[in-house]
Amino acid sequence: MRRTTFSIALAAVAALLWSYGPFAAHGRIQTSGRTGMTAHAFTFTGIDGRPIALADWKGKPVLVVNTASQCGFTPQYEDLEALHERYNGRGLVVLGVPSNDFGGQEPGSNSQIKAFCEATFGIEFPMTEKQTVVGAAAHPLFRWIAAEAGEGAAPRWNFHKYLLDGEGRLVGAWPSRVRPGSAEITAEIEKLLPR
Repeated sequence: MRRTTFSIALAAVAALLWSYGPFAAHGRIQTSGRTGMTAHAFTFTGIDGRPIALADWKGKPVLVVNTASQCGFTPQYEDLEALHERYNGRGLVVLGVPSNDFGGQEPGSNSQIKAFCEATFGIEFPMTEKQTVVGAAAHPLFRWIAAEAGEGAAPRWNFHKYLLDGEGRLVGAWPSRVRPGSAEITAEIEKLLPR
């Protein structure tokens, strides 16, 4: 039992160090454009079962965040909802993408995730159904991010943040430790919104 607990703790520390490390994309980024695609090519199924087409948000910046309900970074849901409330009227879309890829920290069903987010954080921004966000089985949007910006841009842990401009281009990425309401993220959002 002690050995298993130690192994889990060691794996968690290693994952967090990796997410903070020099390989994690951070801030404004340049993409290669090699895929010839934008994020507007991708769709999700919403946590409520309705389709979410990123093309429907053409002209609006979108902050995409892979989330988890049992993570040390889970309180960032509060910041995400605050961003939604602050900027939604000016065009920003916050999109939560629940994932169980890191530490098994999103084990619940879509209905459990939805209920938790609404009851605990009053989440009103759109969320997708639970997705894989890393590796060959990742949702196509996350594979596109890695193809456009390099493997260093792939999520390293829960609450990795990606900013898309109104044309669906990837323009920013921040690791877990950077809070959604930080000045570095809000400054990039402000650049994309009408004055």
